[in-house]
Amino acid sequence: MSPEKMDRFSRLARDFSQGFISYCGMTASRVESGLLEARLVVQPHHRQQDGFVHAGVMATLADHAAGYAAYTMVPEDHRILTIEFKVNFMRPAFGEELTCRARVLKPGKKVLVCEADVFDLRGENLVLVAKNLTTMASVPINDLENDR
Repeated sequence: MSPEKMDRFSRLARDFSQGFISYCGMTASRVESGLLEARLVVQPHHRQQDGFVHAGVMATLADHAAGYAAYTMVPEDHRILTIEFKVNFMRPAFGEELTCRARVLKPGKKVLVCEADVFDLRGENLVLVAKNLTTMASVPINDLENDR
């Protein structure tokens, strides 16, 4: 892998956690072309009334990780915006950490299709708790500036 690609992946890993995502405590742990792995150490405020991790937390983790997997495949002067996403929640998450593995299924110049799997760490086992399918738009940053 070229030094430029490695540098870009390092920048994307650092860039992953800012704003709302930083507030949530989500971090990138692995970045490669078309792939991003993220994690969240679960805190009490991530849980809902029955003690399970809130579905919105899992959906946010999946959407954001899929977006950054898509970022690895677009030009530097483009940004990624979610067009649509669907999440299937397989079972409740109640462990101490979530791991999300996102990958680009279909790269394109304007539209990318991604999937993300969210796993609950239970002891030493990762249990699939949610599966996400996301459609992303690759938008030149200049186009976004015009929308402000």
